[in-house]
Parts: sequence; structure tokens; C-alpha cells
Amino acid sequence: MIGIVNKSCGLDIHKRFLIATILSKSGEKQQQRFDRNDEGILALKNWVVSEECDVVACESTSDFWVPIHDSLIKHLPVIIGNARDMKAFTHKKTDKIDSEVIAQLALNNMIQPSRVFPKDQREFRSYIRLRLALVRKRTDIKNEAHAILTSEMFNLHDVLADIFGKNGVAILSGISSGKTVDQIIESLSPNVRKKSSQIRETLDREISQSAAIRLQICLKLIKHLDDEIEVLEKEIFIYSYGKHKREMDILMSIPGIGEIGAATLISEIGNLRDFPSGDKLASWLGIVPNVYQSADKYYKGRITKRGSKVARWILTQIAQAAARKKNSRLKEFFNRKMKSIGYAKAIIALARKIVTIIWHLITNDEMYQDETGYQKGEVHKRKIVETEIFSVDERIKIISGIIAIMEKKEEEST
Repeated sequence: MIGIVNKSCGLDIHKRFLIATILSKSGEKQQQRFDRNDEGILALKNWVVSEECDVVACESTSDFWVPIHDSLIKHLPVIIGNARDMKAFTHKKTDKIDSEVIAQLALNNMIQPSRVFPKDQREFRSYIRLRLALVRKRTDIKNEAHAILTSEMFNLHDVLADIFGKNGVAILSGISSGKTVDQIIESLSPNVRKKSSQIRETLDREISQSAAIRLQICLKLIKHLDDEIEVLEKEIFIYSYGKHKREMDILMSIPGIGEIGAATLISEIGNLRDFPSGDKLASWLGIVPNVYQSADKYYKGRITKRGSKVARWILTQIAQAAARKKNSRLKEFFNRKMKSIGYAKAIIALARKIVTIIWHLITNDEMYQDETGYQKGEVHKRKIVETEIFSVDERIKIISGIIAIMEKKEEEST
């Protein structure tokens, strides 16, 4: 917590340089330009320390602030503010003005600090985000392979559910390398070989040389990306289970959350105990609606979409998986919402509900228990509660006794 600020430094950070402005309560102003490299950051640190600044502030511009933050945080407080909030205080746009405005805001304690994760947490998050980028690239290449097969009229989906599984890759490799149908079938697993007649019918055509070359390139790229994603996942799980095993177990007890989903949430949210409630966490993640007030009337708009895009993406994926989970309260919640607000909004509502559940479970160190009592692999049995049967006279007697007790209490109170 930053107390009284008598002198502040505002930084406008760019890829190769930064502008620093020091302001004091007495009205003095100093401004310098530094290169964004090791020598420049060291010179900046020496300058703000020698000037006895109480705080340094900057915008959360890309990751340009990271080395500057890590260098200065050991010597004085550093505030990383949300760029969208800070831009609201200025209309002119020059580097010097931006730097001075940030310093002025810091001098008057008008910057809401963003959460800054520890270095190892940021590195963990970089693994998660790189994995997501590679998965998306792999998806693009798979779509390209689909397009090639469609143009050549190879309808493999009629035979295989996943054409990029082990058997699918064997068929695609055989097609692109010029193997015969018999050779391709021989390389398949016994279960798929049972569909040999369908496979022969599907593969009973020649692929063009151009399509074969493009398909081979796609398969090589997919294999390469698979290998790199596997390397990343090993690092991700070493960190997740090494430092957050309990959180991983709790998160994976919730319907729809698997290993990657749990690891992604941990990397993007960090310490959930930083938030006083599940609603505050949902607000930080940007899955709450914008609220407008006019003439004592409140209007709800689209979700704010503030915070981590990756966290919102994985939460929608988790919500879609949870909405398909049989015998689950989460699915019941989704079905009720969908009837009134539609599929897309119901998914977001379910994602927000899951966020509040996650916060409650982690902060209270509890595993998820579905209210319906259904457990995977078990048959739900309804408990039979036996009730005692009373005659009419016995019921009248009981009721008369209750009334007498209430009248007695009223007399005592008066």
C-alpha cells in the first residue's frame, strides 16, 4: 500500500526507448529519455533512486514494462496501471505529455494498480499462452488439410471420426505417398480394418500430385507442432503439480475442467485469495455485463471483456463442456438460462457461475460436490424417508398444544 506521495515518476514506455518525468508536490518537473536496454534501465533506476521518488508508474503496454518493473521493484514501489483507464485523463497524444500525465496521476494517488504476478508465475503463463498459439496454428493447418481432401473428394469422415488420429494419419500418409489401398489397410488397427470395404470405396480414386505434396507438408507440420506442444505440456504439468497440486485437484473436480483447463486458470488468475469474492474475480476476468444508469434506471450491456482473453476463452470452453455433462447441476442451470436468454448468453452465465464456484472451492479448500449427488459410474438412488402417520384426533391434539404454548409465551412477554 502506497502512502503519501511527495515525488513521483511517470514512464511512457516504447519498444526501444522510454520517456520518464519526475514531478514533485512543490511543482518541480524533470524529464529524461532513456534507451530500453540494460544500460538505459540501469540509468533510469539510478536517476529515480537519487531523486528519492516515492513511486514509479507506467501503463501495462504489452510486456515492455516487465524488465523495468523487475529492476525497480527492489528499490521503490512500481505501479502498473491499466492503459484504458489512464488514457481517460488526457486528450493530447505525445510521449512527453503521456509521461507527465502518468506522473501527475501517481503524484495524486489516482492510479489503480494492476496485479503483477511473480516472475515464475509469468514464465508459467508464457508456456500456457505459447501452447495455445501452437494449438491454434495446428488447427489452421488441419483445416487446410481438410480443404485439400474436400477438393479431391476424399470423404474420410464417412469412415473415421478423427482423421488426424493414429489411423487417420496412416491413411493420409498412405494417400500422399502413393501407397496402394491394400498397403494402407494393412497399416491400420484391427478395429478399423473391419471397415475395409468402406475404406476401399472412399480411397477408390487418385489424388493429384499437387494435392499430395500439400498434404505431405501439412502432415509434417502437424507432427512437428504435436511434438512441440507435448514438450510444453510436460513443462506445464511439472509446474502445475509441483506448486499447485491441491488447486489442480480441486479444479478438476468441477465438471468440464481437465488438466489443461485447470493449469490455464491457475496461470491466468494466480492467487485467487487476492479477490474478496467470486463476483470480484468474475469482474476482474471481464465476464460481467456493463451496467449503465440513467434516470434511476439500470441498463445491462455486453460483458466488459476486461482482463485476460485467454482466461475468458478457457472459461467458455469449460462452460460448453460442463453444459454437456449429464446428471449435473451445472447442466440444469445452463438449460434454464438457455430457455430465457439463448445459447450464447447462457454459456457466459454458466462461465460466470463456474468462476464463483472456483473462488469458493479454492478459498475454502474444498472439493466440488454436485448437489444432485450423482457420481460418475454410480447409479443415483433416491432415499426413502419413512414418516409417522397420525390420526385426525392426534393431529388436533398436537396443534392445540402448539397454540397453547404460543399463547403462554405472548402472556409472558406482555
